[in-house]
Amino acid sequence: MPSLVAPAMSVGHLAESDQPTLPVGDDVLLRPWLLTDAAAVREAFQDPAIQRWHVRRADSLDEAREWIEGWRSGWREETGAHWAVVDAESDTLLGRVALKSLVLTDGKAELAYWMVPSARGGGLCPRAVMVLTRWALGKGGFHRIELEHSTANRPSCRVAIKAGFEEEGIRRRAWLHADGWHDVHLHARIRQDS
Repeated sequence: MPSLVAPAMSVGHLAESDQPTLPVGDDVLLRPWLLTDAAAVREAFQDPAIQRWHVRRADSLDEAREWIEGWRSGWREETGAHWAVVDAESDTLLGRVALKSLVLTDGKAELAYWMVPSARGGGLCPRAVMVLTRWALGKGGFHRIELEHSTANRPSCRVAIKAGFEEEGIRRRAWLHADGWHDVHLHARIRQDS
């Protein structure tokens, strides 16, 4: 059945170009994931806070490599766009920012993030989120970026607000965590907000 509306983003919009590396100031980069990041990803997912809010853990380097392969293939398949947040000089892993659940026809994606414990509390996460969002709503071609977190995850809410995401509401009992169902706070930015 033909659509009466042209898609916001054409198929191939991402896949036809290389995933960019994005600077976050002079000291941090958002860069595509490398298989050599597996040990750092496994280590990050030993952190209780990352496990709690992302409801996963990495038990082996092979498992971490599989995740990285999936993150890397997301760009080619236009299903996700995942970046490692790294120190610009040492290439040490500091975190992850990602666009997931891409809907090209609507120009929409969901933003996700985590930081290793040593990279928390200094404003890096909001900075990385702002850089990715600016790229996504500009050169990336997206119209809307959504960001959701458990209402119990106050640090994630602070990141969303600092990064300029408007609060849009609460989805009741939307996510299942290890301790039961959580209400989810929805934030979003649209191209006109930039």
